[in-house]
Amino acid sequence: MLENTGLVLEGGGMRGVYTSGVLDGFMDHDLYFPYVIGVSAGACNALSYLSRQKDRSRYINVNYANDPRYINYKNLLRGEGIFNMEFLFNDITNDLVPFDFETFEQRAERLVVPTTDCKTGEALYFEESESKQIIEAVRASSSLPLVGKPVNLGSHTLLDGGIADPIPIQKSIEDGNERHVIILTRPKGYRKKPFRARMTARLIYPKYKELVKALERRHQIYNDTLDYIDELEENGHALVIRPKGEEQVGRAEKDAEKLNGLHRAGYQSAEDHVDRLKDWLQLNPV
Repeated sequence: MLENTGLVLEGGGMRGVYTSGVLDGFMDHDLYFPYVIGVSAGACNALSYLSRQKDRSRYINVNYANDPRYINYKNLLRGEGIFNMEFLFNDITNDLVPFDFETFEQRAERLVVPTTDCKTGEALYFEESESKQIIEAVRASSSLPLVGKPVNLGSHTLLDGGIADPIPIQKSIEDGNERHVIILTRPKGYRKKPFRARMTARLIYPKYKELVKALERRHQIYNDTLDYIDELEENGHALVIRPKGEEQVGRAEKDAEKLNGLHRAGYQSAEDHVDRLKDWLQLNPV
């Protein structure tokens, strides 16, 4: 029984390879949720999941991690982000590892993508039916603060959705879901530390004071959300899948072996949870 069930996907840069492993496992079990909300890397993974392109996310991150066109700290000197969004959302999406626009547009599932409005510092959500528009929203949601370039979409200037809504469980609830499958990219017990780059943020974003405030309170929102997720899990309203402590990589990890290992860990997590998940969703025959 998948009605009123939301799939919530955290971001985390290359840590999202864990999520791609979980989703690949879900695809092998033909497990798709009617409502999917993903932030940053979680939104990127949602695209391949909903276009039914198993292993696409892993392939991109592993095979292009050491490609300077994708991840390059020198891009900062040129006013671009560490992650080259033009390469990811144009060259890769359209040519190198083509996105299946047709299958994506024929999907039955609803996709919601959180972004952060630079002017207000608040979350702004997108779910356009046009795939090219939603991909632009994913691009915005994936543009990291300080090391990424803001994206202009409509009348808004946007950055990483994880600033204002790092794990968008409340949005899933507001949209009518009563149960939630939540895929996190940090292990049990992790808590985010306070933002340490306040002065840098104020220098980089002099026009966006509310954005700087959002960055300063981000750790509080994140940690409060984790506490709330623990409550939902204890009360049986959420099933949470997350990596173990040793299954961790950096946000901009380039080591292919580590990334492949993280993907395998995610896939195994899906296998370990699938029977319990199907029982919880009442999908297994009695």
